[in-house]
Amino acid sequence: MGDPKENIMLKKTIEFSLLSIEYAELLERDKKYVIARQLLRAATSIGANVHEAQNAESKPDFIHKFKIAAKEMEETKYWLILCNESKHYPDCKELIEKLQEIDKIITKIISTSKIR
Repeated sequence: MGDPKENIMLKKTIEFSLLSIEYAELLERDKKYVIARQLLRAATSIGANVHEAQNAESKPDFIHKFKIAAKEMEETKYWLILCNESKHYPDCKELIEKLQEIDKIITKIISTSKIR
């Protein structure tokens, strides 16, 4: 298994998941339960799939797990856009910035893996 201290992708997804948990707790405190649960599920699924990819059975399996992470990332992006655009939700710009960093890395990993 990849070590989060050495694997930048593992490190970034763990950090993002922890920030997402904190943000979801803020939403729940404000009684915004539906968005909190949807966001939390999608946001933490990104890292779960990246972690799963570390033990992929084959290159196609590795790519597939990263593609699932990319789909979860798009869903997370949707929920964060809603939160960001709403006047009644806490600030989530830091999460959006961190998600953009992860997006670039995942996109690069998928495209590079397809070439090799």
